Amino acid sequence: MSDREHAAMLIKMAYKDLKAIRGMLDRNAFDDEIFGFHAQQSIEKALKSLMSFNEIEYPKIHDIEELVAILNENQIPIPEKFSKLADLSYFAVQYRYESFDDFDGDINRNDILEDVTDFILYIEKKITK
Repeated sequence: MSDREHAAMLIKMAYKDLKAIRGMLDRNAFDDEIFGFHAQQSIEKALKSLMSFNEIEYPKIHDIEELVAILNENQIPIPEKFSKLADLSYFAVQYRYESFDDFDGDINRNDILEDVTDFILYIEKKITK
């Protein structure tokens, strides 16, 4: 599989996680940890899609901030308006396997959905140029 084909596959998978969080807006049906995990996965896959498109080997990590740093090191900056998405990294591992009770943030699912959607659309434009 070429890097561009891999990038296309990853962005397709990112859209699947996005579709999942669209269906998880009801707090009574889905816990915040599950919603956050799929939001984080969507961002991670989109970043790795951009890395693959640009022939950057990505590590098997889940830290959004670290993935963005690797892109920056390769002169592929991510706009500052997406910087708050790095907070979703906590959902990749920590809140997937630990209690969410000690989380001191505020989960606004509609805002996260909007931000994740905007980010995936941004990345998709980058890999389809």
